[in-house]
Amino acid sequence: MTTNPTSTTPPSLPPAARAGRREWTALGVLMLPLLLVSMDVSVLYFAIPAISADLEPSGTQQLWIFDIYGFVLAGLLMTMGSLGDRIGHRRLLLIGAAAFGTASLMAAYANSAEMLIAARAVLGVGGATLMPATMAILRTMFTDPAQRAKAIGLWSGVMTAGIALGSVMSGVLVEHFWWGSVFLVNLPAMALLLILGPVLLPESKSPEPGRFDRLSVPLSMAAVLPVVYGLKEIPSEGWNVLYVVSITVGLLFAALFVHRQRTATAPMISPALFRGRGFAPSVVLNLVCMFGVMGSSYFTTQYLQSVLGMGALEAALWALLPSVPIAAAGPVATQLVQKGVNRAYVVTAGFAISAAGFALLSFAGTDSLWLVLSACAVIAVGGVTVMSQIMDLAMGAAPVERAGSASSLLETGAEFGGALGMAVLGSIGTAIYRHEIPASAPDAAHETLGGALAVADQVPGLAGVAREAFTSGMQGAAIAGAVLLAGAAVLAAVTLRRVEARERACETPDAPSNLSTSGV
Repeated sequence: MTTNPTSTTPPSLPPAARAGRREWTALGVLMLPLLLVSMDVSVLYFAIPAISADLEPSGTQQLWIFDIYGFVLAGLLMTMGSLGDRIGHRRLLLIGAAAFGTASLMAAYANSAEMLIAARAVLGVGGATLMPATMAILRTMFTDPAQRAKAIGLWSGVMTAGIALGSVMSGVLVEHFWWGSVFLVNLPAMALLLILGPVLLPESKSPEPGRFDRLSVPLSMAAVLPVVYGLKEIPSEGWNVLYVVSITVGLLFAALFVHRQRTATAPMISPALFRGRGFAPSVVLNLVCMFGVMGSSYFTTQYLQSVLGMGALEAALWALLPSVPIAAAGPVATQLVQKGVNRAYVVTAGFAISAAGFALLSFAGTDSLWLVLSACAVIAVGGVTVMSQIMDLAMGAAPVERAGSASSLLETGAEFGGALGMAVLGSIGTAIYRHEIPASAPDAAHETLGGALAVADQVPGLAGVAREAFTSGMQGAAIAGAVLLAGAAVLAAVTLRRVEARERACETPDAPSNLSTSGV
């Protein structure tokens, strides 16, 4: 058999090296910081009362103790992802682990509200280094597409489960120890990462990183922080002018940030990432997925405590039940794709499952514990199914040398999606709630269900009416969520089938090679 020297067929690529026991062990080490970073989002749920009694923070300080971690994390994700591409993700991961451990110790023994706020801010900085670095290193270790898909499925499940575990862990620790113990649990995991990381984890960075664009750092933070702040406040405070202005300012800076990335010689986020087949749709679909997952959690937590009257720890323990099937959702979705099921169908099915969960939630009454828990489980299973496949598609489309930037964009989009879901669905639920509360009820009752229950002894029957109104609001928001995610299922089916059609076209012998943008 002879070879045609003039053939335009691109040469066959050598098969990717398969990961062995060392890489899978390293993945277990990587899961530790990821679990703790996601747990720290909710770890203060039950510690706040004890902190308030000990440090006596003002109302504003208490809000910052709770929120500063998430704000700093969201604001620095893109910066840290890009920085890791330049200096090395393992190096940045170890720096972040040291910062996270130091800040945890500082938070545990904080003797003032100001000190605790500062410690939580440093924890956010550490978390912003850890999240994109873990995904970038995972992308480096698992070059075989099938193995990478399995690893990313595990990554998605651990990150989602960590948020649920954080609140329960804080409740158990605060009940048996002092509030600082919720931070001290971070230390053994970070110490283990600092010891084993240099041995097990490979270094990965761009061979030609270019200069670091310092101007993009404040621009990215000015784009992210005002929008996230406004979206997080709207569900509880309403469409206040301050929050609308905050979101508008953030969007203006976002436009400046995008312009900077398109015109700078060495941008923080290379526009070439979005030329990778499937990357841009992945960012959008991941955002919509988090819209649904976080939007539903805004109601279910309040439902368990304020409608069913559970204590905080009891509610958190019940809320763990929907997390049980999450662990299997990502790996099962990956298995389906690897057995030949079209990825577009799997992602579409994930959105459809989440939409069905919202539809189920719309039938909840004021005494529907199992129905609400079942709906939460269905929504979460659909969400993890989508996330595991979307992240695998995006990371496969991104060149290895830009894995940090790609991961940080996905995670920043997820932060936006979660905040947007809580704002939009929360606003729908609040509008319905306020419409159904009698005009003669005290002002506090018109604001929130908690406010109504606080003054319920002043108006006979107000507690029951308020619980009915909240449940009606949850039903209305659930219908809106079901419609949105059903639309996302259609969008996923159309866009991902187009992506796969283009991939098949590029794989044909007569198609031009486009390896630089496909991430192959």
